[in-house]
Amino acid sequence: MLLIALTPAARDGGTITVRMAGVMLASLSCGGGELSFLGLTHYYGHFSLAAWASGTGGAGVFGAALYLATTTWIGLSERTSLLVFSFLPVVMIVSFFVILPHGPLKDSSLKAAGYEAVDSTESADIRPEDEEDSRLAEHDGLLSIPENRNVVTSSSTSPSSQTLQRFKANLRRARSLFIPYMLPLLFVYVAEYTINQGVAPTLLFPLDSSPFHQYRSFYPTYNAIYQTGVFISRTSIAFLRVRHLYTPSLLQVLNLLLLTLHALFNFIPSVWLIFAIIFWEGILGGLVYANTFAEISDNVPILDREFSLGATSVSDSAGICIAAFLSMVFEVWLCRWQVGHGRDYCTKI
Repeated sequence: MLLIALTPAARDGGTITVRMAGVMLASLSCGGGELSFLGLTHYYGHFSLAAWASGTGGAGVFGAALYLATTTWIGLSERTSLLVFSFLPVVMIVSFFVILPHGPLKDSSLKAAGYEAVDSTESADIRPEDEEDSRLAEHDGLLSIPENRNVVTSSSTSPSSQTLQRFKANLRRARSLFIPYMLPLLFVYVAEYTINQGVAPTLLFPLDSSPFHQYRSFYPTYNAIYQTGVFISRTSIAFLRVRHLYTPSLLQVLNLLLLTLHALFNFIPSVWLIFAIIFWEGILGGLVYANTFAEISDNVPILDREFSLGATSVSDSAGICIAAFLSMVFEVWLCRWQVGHGRDYCTKI
């Protein structure tokens, strides 16, 4: 945020390169944070996953609304707004090291090292069948190895060989996640971020028929409405579950088709209807995101759950990346089409 805000507003290639480097740093931190924190929810139970989904949705609304308020309503520059917001990452540090209880993480470290405190009163109640169920559960993961397969587990195995074995094992685990979880998440993110980055900048109306005084106000407003839908649907995971993940994913693809057709042929009569569609887009995206990880927590064996939560999060990042490359071409094409058909709003600020 500081790199982008403090770079001079010149339009030479070097300045743009520095700002793009700032965007890349933001994306790296976002992806790495999601990968890490989603995996950590495994140690804090189902409610922590609902809290994560709601918190990320709320952050989207808060960030979009704050930027809209400072740049459009208050009239601050983009640079000043980013400088004002640059303290916010400190909240993450305080949240993790001060607010978050670290007991579950320490307990998991002890278990991984082979040390687990056993309550004497509980140990007396353990039945033989419980021990057998526990033993079977430990071998019931996505990484379970058939008994007739010879696997080298000797301590003499070289570190490079162990690393290769772990890599192959993780590929097997990821392959089993692709169809039920990763693919619908990929679909929904490709569709919604193509809308956000490629189509939404061209969804413009004459100013006298809109609530805005500048054309630049459309896009941040769309973003704020979209994030509101995401927040509501991600928060709903606490009391509403969607089991069929492909249904909202396909509905999102239909949203992309509808808004693209409107950008081309201008048949939706009011910007308020666009607001409603953008809100629905956010609802669908948030539903797939939250319910994908909830389904993993419900259905994936406990030994594989942390890896599965983190690995599946790659799908939304990949979807955003694919959509970004598509949008670089798509938005330019839509704008040129509109200009060629007498609607030059997309060329105005």
